Amino acid sequence: MKQNSFDQFKGSADYVTSESLRDAVNLSIVLGRPLLIRGEPGTGKTQLAHSIARSLQKKLITWNIKSTTKAQDGLYVYDTVQRLNDSRFGDKDISDISHYIKKGKLGQAFASPEQVVLLIDEIDKADVEFPNDLLNELDEMSFYIPETNETVSAIHRPVTIITSNAEKELPDAFLRRCIFHYIEFPTPQLMEEIVHVHFPDVKNKLMDTAIKVFYSLRDVDEFRKKPSTSELIDWIKALIACDASPENVTREIPFVGALLKKEIDYDYFINNYLARNSQRR
Repeated sequence: MKQNSFDQFKGSADYVTSESLRDAVNLSIVLGRPLLIRGEPGTGKTQLAHSIARSLQKKLITWNIKSTTKAQDGLYVYDTVQRLNDSRFGDKDISDISHYIKKGKLGQAFASPEQVVLLIDEIDKADVEFPNDLLNELDEMSFYIPETNETVSAIHRPVTIITSNAEKELPDAFLRRCIFHYIEFPTPQLMEEIVHVHFPDVKNKLMDTAIKVFYSLRDVDEFRKKPSTSELIDWIKALIACDASPENVTREIPFVGALLKKEIDYDYFINNYLARNSQRR
C-alpha cells in the first residue's frame, strides 16, 4: 500500500512490523472496523496493541478474555451485592442505582472523552456465542443499561484490536465485521531486526548463531510445540547473561528449556536431535 493520508500507524521503536501488518492496522482505523489478529503464540499479537497505543499516543484499555467471560462483563456490571450491603447498614443513599453501575472495558472505551486503543485479547477462549453477543455493540458502538434507562454511546470509535489463537472457529457474522490479518512467522532477516530491538548491543556472531539454531529447531517436524519468538528472546537473554560462546551454542544448545516447553519435545531433543547433530559434526 502506498503512503497516503490515512497511514497513521508506522510501528514503534520497540515493535518490528511488516508492511502488510501496518497496512492492516491503518485499514482498520480508516474503516472503523475491529482488526482481528491471528498467528502462532509468541508472534506479538498482544504486543501489537501496545505498539499502536504508543505510536498513536493513545490510552490502551485491555480486556483479557477467559473461558468464563461473558459479553455483558465488557459492557457494565450492576453491583447488587454492594447495594444490598449499603441498604442493610443504612448509611448510604441507595436510591441512585447509577452509583452501583460499573462500566466494563468496552464501556470504558465507549465513555472515554478521547479515542483509545481497545484490546480484546484471546477472544477464542470464551464461549462460542461470545463473539455473536458483541455484534450489535461493535456495530453501533453503543449499549443500553436498563437499570438506569441510559444508553452509553461511544464518543470516539476506539481503535479495536482482537486477538485469537484459533482455538475455536469464530462465527461468520462476526468475521464479516472485522479486518483480518494473520501474522506470519518472521523470516530470519526480520527476526534479526526483532532481536536487535530487544538487545541492541548483542554480538552479531552470537545472534547469528542463536537464530540459526532456533530455526533448525523449528524445522523439526516431530516437535509438538515449536519455539516461538518470545521464547527466542528469553533464550538469547540467558545466553548473553552467561556470556555463552557461539561455539558452545552450536555444540550444546544450552538452556534449551527456554525454547522447548513440552516433555515429549525435550526427550526427542536429547535422544535424537543432539545425537544427529553431533554425528554431522
